[in-house]
Amino acid sequence: MSDVVDIRPGAILKNNLWSNNPIFMQILGICSALAVTNLLTNTAIMTLGVTLVTGFSSLTVSLLKKLIPRKVRMIVQTLIIAFYVIIVDLVLKAFLPEISKNLGPYVGLIITNCIIMGRAEAFAQSNGPIVSFWDGITSGLGYMGVLLVMAVFRELLGFGTLFGYQIMPAAFVPWTIMVMPPSAFFLLGLIIWAGKTMMGGEKA
Repeated sequence: MSDVVDIRPGAILKNNLWSNNPIFMQILGICSALAVTNLLTNTAIMTLGVTLVTGFSSLTVSLLKKLIPRKVRMIVQTLIIAFYVIIVDLVLKAFLPEISKNLGPYVGLIITNCIIMGRAEAFAQSNGPIVSFWDGITSGLGYMGVLLVMAVFRELLGFGTLFGYQIMPAAFVPWTIMVMPPSAFFLLGLIIWAGKTMMGGEKA
């Protein structure tokens, strides 16, 4: 089996959105999947932040890879990621203070998201800056897609709303369980099961 990675833009997009999705294939970055997916607005902002941090971190690592001593490369990668996370945090506090307050410590915890470090180490460290940026952005979009699907179900059934707008009829009784962490575990398990099942069908 060849270890050569297909770095064509279309192949990277398909790989990161589907066949190697960071959530339901690699099981990475699931802490935020369980923590912030009870409201679509919070989920959209959080995942957009992760997507931008992943893209720009991969771009920066790729640009600086020849200047970074191998023994300290992961420390430097962490510093690069932290730099972009701080920018995202400051922008949220300045322009979206209510959402920043709702997300609380989870914005800062983007630094520890395994997806970002994984793409920097596995892809950006050995590929050019433009394709590394694309890989980071599409990895973030794969992560975003799964979390938004979870958030739709959790907010709709837990509050009867989508993006804060009432969708369900007035007689609807909210499912309290859907805004609690156990529902996130349940939905994530279903998504992982569905994704792997569909991939198995494609390979058959």
